[in-house]
Amino acid sequence: QVQVVESGGASVQAGGSLRLSCVGSQSGYTYCTFSMSWYRQAPGKEREFVSNSTGYADSVKGRFAVSQDNDMNTLYLQMNSLKPEDTAMYYCKTKSFCLDSGGYPAGDFVAWGQGTQVTVSS
Repeated sequence: QVQVVESGGASVQAGGSLRLSCVGSQSGYTYCTFSMSWYRQAPGKEREFVSNSTGYADSVKGRFAVSQDNDMNTLYLQMNSLKPEDTAMYYCKTKSFCLDSGGYPAGDFVAWGQGTQVTVSS
């Protein structure tokens, strides 16, 4: 089983900052890779891509920064100059490739976290 857990969401004023964390874990496999991304979903809107290790949505470029700790299977999202339109549930997604106990490929897996709420007030 592969899973990710987000944390760090909160209510802040416009112009403030938050740092979100996404921690990946697995059970039942010898080894898994974790390729993680951030998404968000505002009320009444579809879920949208925010960032990963290779890029950002245009709406957050210059304000958000992603970093990762590969040893800890952790992806961070530093959010600065927050705006009310950044208000959303933020989700982490991983695409993982795992090896079974014999060292053979067990397959590719996709897992989403439960989300962490970010609310930005004006």
